[in-house]
Amino acid sequence: MNSQSQTISRQLPIDPITLEVIRHGLVSITDQIDANITRTAFSPYVYEYKDFAVGLVSARGELIAQCTGGMPVFVADSVGMAVQDGLATYGRGRLNHGDVIVCNHAAIQGQHLNNTVMYTPIFAGPMRDQLIGFFAINVHWIDIGGSTPRSSDIFMEGLQLRSIKLWSKGKPIEEVYRVIENNTRFPEELLGDIAAQHAGCMLGRDLTTALADKYGVETFLAAVTVILDQSEAAARAQIRVLPDGVYSHDAFLDNDGEGDEPVPISVKVIIQDDEITVDYSGVADQVKGCYNSGYYGGGRTTARVAFKYLIAGSEPANEGTFRPLKLILPEGKLLNAAPTAPMGNYSQPFPTVIDAIIKALEKAMPERVTGAHFGTFSGVRFRGARLDNGKPFDCHDSGHGGWGACATHDGAGPFRTMAHGDTRIIPVELQESMYPYRIAEFSLREDSGGPGKFRGGLGFRKRYDILGPCSLQAMFDRVQCKPWGVAGGKEAKSGQITILKQSGEKKIMYKSKDYPLEPGDTIIVETGGGGGYGPPSERPRELIERDLRSGYVSADSAERDYGARARSLTVNRSFETGSGSLNPKSEHFEAGGFKLDGNQTKNRAVVRSLDLAGLTGRLDGRLHPCRFHGPFDATNLPYD
Repeated sequence: MNSQSQTISRQLPIDPITLEVIRHGLVSITDQIDANITRTAFSPYVYEYKDFAVGLVSARGELIAQCTGGMPVFVADSVGMAVQDGLATYGRGRLNHGDVIVCNHAAIQGQHLNNTVMYTPIFAGPMRDQLIGFFAINVHWIDIGGSTPRSSDIFMEGLQLRSIKLWSKGKPIEEVYRVIENNTRFPEELLGDIAAQHAGCMLGRDLTTALADKYGVETFLAAVTVILDQSEAAARAQIRVLPDGVYSHDAFLDNDGEGDEPVPISVKVIIQDDEITVDYSGVADQVKGCYNSGYYGGGRTTARVAFKYLIAGSEPANEGTFRPLKLILPEGKLLNAAPTAPMGNYSQPFPTVIDAIIKALEKAMPERVTGAHFGTFSGVRFRGARLDNGKPFDCHDSGHGGWGACATHDGAGPFRTMAHGDTRIIPVELQESMYPYRIAEFSLREDSGGPGKFRGGLGFRKRYDILGPCSLQAMFDRVQCKPWGVAGGKEAKSGQITILKQSGEKKIMYKSKDYPLEPGDTIIVETGGGGGYGPPSERPRELIERDLRSGYVSADSAERDYGARARSLTVNRSFETGSGSLNPKSEHFEAGGFKLDGNQTKNRAVVRSLDLAGLTGRLDGRLHPCRFHGPFDATNLPYD
C-alpha cells in the first residue's frame, strides 16, 4: 500500500476495500431488482419500455443509490420525496417491518399521478430494530382513471394516493387494493405491475439487510456517509475548474397544448467557486395545459439531470453528487406549479429545459457542451378497442430521435430524450399482436441531423398502417425552436406526423388530443435530429463519403450543407431482379433510391442518389426483390 492509500485509509471511518464492496453492492442490488421487474411485470410499458426506476434511500429520505438504467426523472427526486412525506406522516415509530407505502401525490412528487412510488423500510441488526433506509421503486402505473390530456386541474387526472399503506406488517390491506382495482381501465395489467413492484421492494429490502448485517450496521452506515461525501467532493472539484460567471440561454416550447402562444424557457446558470445555481426566474408561469410540474418533480429534477450530464457524468447519482447544486425557482412557475395544477403531461418541457441549461454553459464548457438533441417526446398514443377481444387498449409509442454532436464525434441516436434514460422501444412484433396497426416502415430519417464538423444524430421514420378504428394523441414540440447546433454547428430538422387518410386527404400534425383514425389510414412519424458541432466546412471528406454511402445524408445535403457535390460513383456490378437479369444498356432501375441509368456502358453506371437501404426495386413500374453482387466499392467517391 502506497503512502497516499495509507493516508486515505487512516482518514476514513471504514477501510477502502470494504467501502468499495458496499458501494458497488448497493448499486448491484438496485440493478438486480431492475432486472427482476423487467421479467415479472405485466404491462409492456414496464417490462419492455422500462418506465420505472429503482432506488435506495437513507433513513432520512436521501438518495443513496439507483439502478444504472432507470428513468432519470424518477430517481432524481421522486423516491426520496415520497419517503420523506411518509416519515412526516407516520413517524419512525409507526413504520414497521413488512409495511409497504405508496405515494403519487402531486404536492409531494410534483409529477403526474401515474408515477407511483412504492417503498418499504429496511431494518437491520441482531434484533432487526435499526432503521437503515428504505427500498423504493417508482413505476409508471399504466392507468389510474382521469381524463388527461383534457384535464384542467389535478383532480381530473385520476386517483391520488398520499403516503398510503398498501401492506401493514407483512399483510396486504385489501381495501386499498380494491380502491386501486376499481379506479383503472386496465385492472389485470396494473395489478400485475403492482405485484412485480411489491416483490421488488421485498427482495431489495432483504438483500440490503443482508449486506448491512454482513459488515455490521455501524460499518454499513459509515460507508453510506463516506459514499455521499466522496460524491459531493468529486462534483465540487469538477465545478471548481470552471470559470465563474453568469451564463444564460433562451429557448421555448411551441405551445402548452391548449393555445398557440410560445412558452418561454429562459435559464441562467451561475458558477461561483464550487457551486452551481440554476435560476429559473425567466421560465414561463404555470400554464393552462397539463405541462406543469412541481418544485421537486420539475425544477429540481431537470437541473439535476443537466448537472449529471455536464458535471458529474462519472459519479453515481446520489444525494452527495447534487449537494453543490442550488436553485432559484419562484412559486407559480411552469416548473414549480401549484399542486392542483394539471400535470398529466408534466415532463413534456423537460428535454427543452435540460437542453437550455447545457446550451447556457457553451462558453464555460466548450469541450463538453453538445448540440441540442431532438428534445421532444415525439409521442403517438393510440386508443380504442382491440380487434380480437374488444377490450380497451391504450398504446403510447414514444419517439426516439437524434442527439447533439460534441467536440469529438457525431451525435448519437436515435435515442429517447435526456429525461428518459435507457427506456426502450416496445418490439414491433409485440405491438402488432396487441394493437390494430401494422408497422410497415421503420428506418433512419435521412438529412435529419444538424450539419457540422461533427454531424448531429439522426431521427427515424416510422409508418403505421391502421387496421381498426382508433384515436390518435400526438405530442410533438420543438417545431419552431429547432434543435440548435453549437460552436458553429447547424440546427437539425424537427419532427412531424403526416396523416394519409384513405380518402386521399393529407394532413401534417404536431399535437392532437383525440384525432379519429379509420382502417386504411396511414400515419408517418418522422422524429427530429440532433444539432451539429463546429462549422460544416470543417467536416472531413471521408465522413461525408461515409454518410452518403450509409444514407445518413443525401447528395443534395452534401452539396447544400457541406459544399461537396457527388459527380459520379463508379460501380462494377451485376445484379438480379425477380424477373431475371437487367440489361443496363436499355433499362432504368431504382432500388431504395439507388438509380442506374440505362445509357451507361455495360458494366458501369452512374449513381444518382446513394440510399442503399432498399431491398426492392422498381422495374417497368413493378416492384421486384433484388440482390446486389459485388464488388461495390465507394471508397473513392469524387467531390468538387
